[in-house]
Amino acid sequence: MKLGAFSISLSVKDLQKSKDFYEKLGFSTMAGSTEQNYLIMKNEEHLIGLFQAMFDGNMLTFNPGWDQNAQNLEAFNDVREIQKHLKENGVQLEKEADETTSGPEHIFLKDPDGNMILIDQHR
Repeated sequence: MKLGAFSISLSVKDLQKSKDFYEKLGFSTMAGSTEQNYLIMKNEEHLIGLFQAMFDGNMLTFNPGWDQNAQNLEAFNDVREIQKHLKENGVQLEKEADETTSGPEHIFLKDPDGNMILIDQHR
């Protein structure tokens, strides 16, 4: 199963402070803006999403259809295919994708320790 680009999505209290901190670790802004209350930071192939007042807690994020540079992949598993596979294997979803649609959609699930996982397809 191809999950696409991987990043950690962090819920931050102060976006500018977090941006400054991660820049000291060698990250630079790849996408987003402070006006939109989120930034995607990149260091080589490593991605961190910083989100202020958008959700509670931190989560693992996968983006089917994208590589680590947010460039479209020719071949990828649609989030609805991933959802079907997970459900067939007994994984409970917190939020399901609408299987009657195509294109952008997302699902949420938790790992056995309660860590949130977002599978977010943008195309």
